Amino acid sequence: MATIEQCREALEQFSHNLGGANGDARKAAALDRSLTCWITDLDLTFSGRLDDGRITDMVEAPGPPPAKAEIRLAMTGDDLVAMVGGQLNFASAWATGRVKLEAGFRDLLRLRTLL
Repeated sequence: MATIEQCREALEQFSHNLGGANGDARKAAALDRSLTCWITDLDLTFSGRLDDGRITDMVEAPGPPPAKAEIRLAMTGDDLVAMVGGQLNFASAWATGRVKLEAGFRDLLRLRTLL
């Protein structure tokens, strides 16, 4: 099972990857939205803001997300680490229910470029 530190590092790496994206991926990541990532096996939520291709103001709190963010992710810590590390494809993990993503329809359309 991934640790809290490994999950934090994976989210920081994901933020770095988004910030370095180009083309359509860069446009998709350039949203300004609140974001939560609930690590279900650790029962811990990372909250922050997706701002111009970076995750900013990231904090962590025990339990599921206390408030409804505009973009909401839920997965295990191992799946987060595997996705950011390139061992797990986001689209297939989402399609099989290993990863849950909730967002408004327009945001989902933009985010599909990142998947």
